[in-house]
Amino acid sequence: MLKTTSAPREVITPHRKLPLDIPEGVAPTEFYNSPCNLRHLARENGLLRNPLGFLLYRKAIGHSNLFDSSIIFDTSQRVLDPMGRPVRRDQLTREENIVFSRMTKVVLQYMLEKYPDPGEHLVFCGEASLDATWPLNKPGVPSIRMIHNHFMVFENELLAASRPAADDNPNLTDSGHNGLFLNYLSDVYLRFFKVLKLEVLRPLPPDSGKLGITGYPQGLPSWEIVGGAQSLNDGRFWREYDLVLKGFLDFYRALFALVSAEDSRIPTEATFPDQIENILLYSDDFHQAARMLRLQVMEDPAFANEIRWQPAYKQIIYRDEEGRLIVTISQNSVGNAITEILGIVVKRVADEKAYAEAEEHLVRQLLEVRTRLIKYNLGTGMNTPSWPNGAFTPV
Repeated sequence: MLKTTSAPREVITPHRKLPLDIPEGVAPTEFYNSPCNLRHLARENGLLRNPLGFLLYRKAIGHSNLFDSSIIFDTSQRVLDPMGRPVRRDQLTREENIVFSRMTKVVLQYMLEKYPDPGEHLVFCGEASLDATWPLNKPGVPSIRMIHNHFMVFENELLAASRPAADDNPNLTDSGHNGLFLNYLSDVYLRFFKVLKLEVLRPLPPDSGKLGITGYPQGLPSWEIVGGAQSLNDGRFWREYDLVLKGFLDFYRALFALVSAEDSRIPTEATFPDQIENILLYSDDFHQAARMLRLQVMEDPAFANEIRWQPAYKQIIYRDEEGRLIVTISQNSVGNAITEILGIVVKRVADEKAYAEAEEHLVRQLLEVRTRLIKYNLGTGMNTPSWPNGAFTPV
């Protein structure tokens, strides 16, 4: 186990130059969400696709060059409106959800097998979702606005050697929203989630799942996966994983209905209406936090522009230094990378030489996990300039 001072970290990650240029006058996020770019992404970095539309691909500009990949529900060619594409698991059909969960399980189990020592490597995966009304050209919008799961592995030694991230880094502070949850909503947030009827997910005491290197996550509800990696094969786990999301959606909608219009009605789509009334709407802290947000929105135009009125979240599965697999979920107000929930801010820099040194090892692993997905009938392999015949070829 590494001995180091706990602090959020800023990690420098090199990447290769993108093989296409952003047209003049087009914001990066507008371009990245275009059908043209997403079609190009599949041609250049696609690893596997299946009939339901899920695409496994290499991240063109990744967070970690040790292991870094995503599975996306690629609806870009049939739903041209970027704001009309699914961004959350609850927007998937039952069949789509099962396939997405199975693919997630296969990749996560591969990472855990490949990097078995929790003292050496941080392994995690998860998704970040946004308000569907968030402007595409606004900072903070992810490079691809569709539901996707991001898989990453970091060396603990690299994290410990990285410089501390600035205390006021907006991705860690969430423009003050994180402090609001920590200072005013943490207790009611934790109490609300305690009522979930869970068997595979076991609630952890507050902050017991913090990573020693970063001191994150902070003030969030967390659950240990009873049975560890083996429980990922149990459909009950994935149903409970979805229950955590549904509980978060109830919490978020109830809070921001109060902020927006002082509306204390229980949302018609609520999964846990009794808990909303009994725990949230009778909580003075809940109403105090909503009032503070409401007043700030009315007085501060910059802050008002940061509000995401519809549910925006980060939900992850990570392995801590004790080897436990843990689930946690957070509001997502500014930063969208799931690394930030674990106190890792990634600064990506163009450095083709440095990336080339890591590329072969990275791609070889991605092709290995692709083979496993094909074996389990979860898709068909794709060829690209970097792996034209199922093996890495420098471009």
